[in-house]
Amino acid sequence: MTRGKEIVIGGTTVQPGQRVDITLPVASLYTATSIGMPVHVICGRKAGPTLFVSAAIHGDELNGVEIIRRLLRRKVIGTVRGTLIAVPIVNVHGFLDQSRYLPDRRDLNRSFPGSPRGSIAARLANRFIEEIVSKADYGIDLHTGAINRANLPQIRANLDDERTLEIAHAFGAPVLIDADIRDGSLRASAAESGFPVLIYEAGEALRFDETSIRAGLRGIFNVMRHIGMLPHRESRRPVVPVVARATRWVRASSSGIVANRVALGGRVAEGDRLATIGDPLGHREDTVLAPFDGIVIGRSNLPLAHEGDALFHLGSFRDVPKAEDVVESFTTDHED
Repeated sequence: MTRGKEIVIGGTTVQPGQRVDITLPVASLYTATSIGMPVHVICGRKAGPTLFVSAAIHGDELNGVEIIRRLLRRKVIGTVRGTLIAVPIVNVHGFLDQSRYLPDRRDLNRSFPGSPRGSIAARLANRFIEEIVSKADYGIDLHTGAINRANLPQIRANLDDERTLEIAHAFGAPVLIDADIRDGSLRASAAESGFPVLIYEAGEALRFDETSIRAGLRGIFNVMRHIGMLPHRESRRPVVPVVARATRWVRASSSGIVANRVALGGRVAEGDRLATIGDPLGHREDTVLAPFDGIVIGRSNLPLAHEGDALFHLGSFRDVPKAEDVVESFTTDHED
């Protein structure tokens, strides 16, 4: 096997066989102190691909931080071929503030590829692209639902790309979504660079979800084995994901208190009651119905809604009973 190659990040050279912590300077605060983005680089002794794994691009999305922490504590990581670049907290500002956004209220995941002379968001995005993304062959970016919203573990990716589809299946999440690429997103910048990036969505902002964390950790290892960074090993119960043909948010038809809600991962048929919305005095109660057969892949956890608020994210599948079986099997496996 060919000897691995050194990699340079933030002016630090990491040689084959080394594990190095690097702090990328992010900003100077008006308190005369500085903050930096923590990066851990594992450069394998043997040649192989370079994979970046990142989390907290939205600063309040915490599951990914814990996934990367556990990833770096596994002994097998020390045997990687190629290079692993782990960035547990990209949006350091938002992480400190427990906020999705940066201090300028911009969404970092709408600011790529950024600019070295732009806003706080543009500068941070540019630094991440130049120092991390440009060095990689593959990427896995870890997310959760927004605040008060939970997502069923799922992969969002450009499934029309063969290489991306391959590693999306290898990851082992129960649901794959062929998601449109949004302008300014990390995935859009990676697509321009021509290499596969997976978005793993699972759980809720500002909360740890053990099932989502276990699934994310296992998924990263599955991808690393698939691309030759770790020796191949069959998982205990390989997940064969189902692909959503389409997804749609079901919105509140009126304002009020939401009750009797369908669980995340639940199967629904067209016309089934997803929830009821009533007024505080008990005079009125409206029913929220499923517009088609599907699986609940995301939902609001807030028991209050304004008219038009997104309540349930439904996925449509060619074979809904099969999708239900995959989700149930996945949940059981990751709760063991």
